[in-house]
Amino acid sequence: MNMANLPINRIDMVFNGLRRRGKKALITYIIGGDPDIDITADLIVEMEKWGADVIELGIPYSDPLADGPVIQRASARALNRGIKIADIMNMVRSVRQVTQIPLVYLAYYNSVFKYGIERFVKEAYDAGIDGIIIPDLPLEERGEVFDITKRYGVHLIPLVAPTSHERIPKIVENAGGFVYCVSTTGVTGEREKIQTDIKAYMEEVSRYTDMPKAIGFGISNRDMVLQLKDYCDGIIVGSAIVSLMEKAESRDEALERVGQFMKNMREVL
Repeated sequence: MNMANLPINRIDMVFNGLRRRGKKALITYIIGGDPDIDITADLIVEMEKWGADVIELGIPYSDPLADGPVIQRASARALNRGIKIADIMNMVRSVRQVTQIPLVYLAYYNSVFKYGIERFVKEAYDAGIDGIIIPDLPLEERGEVFDITKRYGVHLIPLVAPTSHERIPKIVENAGGFVYCVSTTGVTGEREKIQTDIKAYMEEVSRYTDMPKAIGFGISNRDMVLQLKDYCDGIIVGSAIVSLMEKAESRDEALERVGQFMKNMREVL
């Protein structure tokens, strides 16, 4: 594949546009296939209407190390329904007929490796995926995946943590899209407050990269968004949305709950 022929990545276009308007990105996360693949497709379209700028789609995995109980249960529900990577690829391909919102896969390395790294990235690109996050991909093992994603113009999105420190320059080197800045140590999940010194943390990351920086893990209400938004280019909300869907008793109720929640978040961004 000729890099010169690749279109500009949708993630870059969105962040460039937001920067020009002085706005911050609202990045949302759901598990592909929870509670079913049709609702996932509906949610992508609706979340764009409610103000999402980028949507992360989790590939269900049996042992999601970085995820707390809410997302673990969502992964288990999707797997119990028999959801496969191919089903999610097909759903993304069909959703691309009606929306151009940037879409990112969050997948654990074992899923990508077993599927075939080149096959996974190529099919993701063909379906219309703009970026891939692999939370358990060690820095030292990243080379092959990075080379393949680069070839297809799909961003390999880096994750940094408050404990990354001297590893940050290597983590962000040659990566793309945005830097996923994990707000706190531990796993995903709604939190009452973030203990990390976010100002110092973001300043440290900014010393090594001009890429947009998005803060995720534990962001569950608009007060937290207000506290964090001045230090970053985007806010990532996952467990709070997945939890709302888990509590809903119907498709319409799930859409209504998520829509209202996102409206509250969007107002302060």
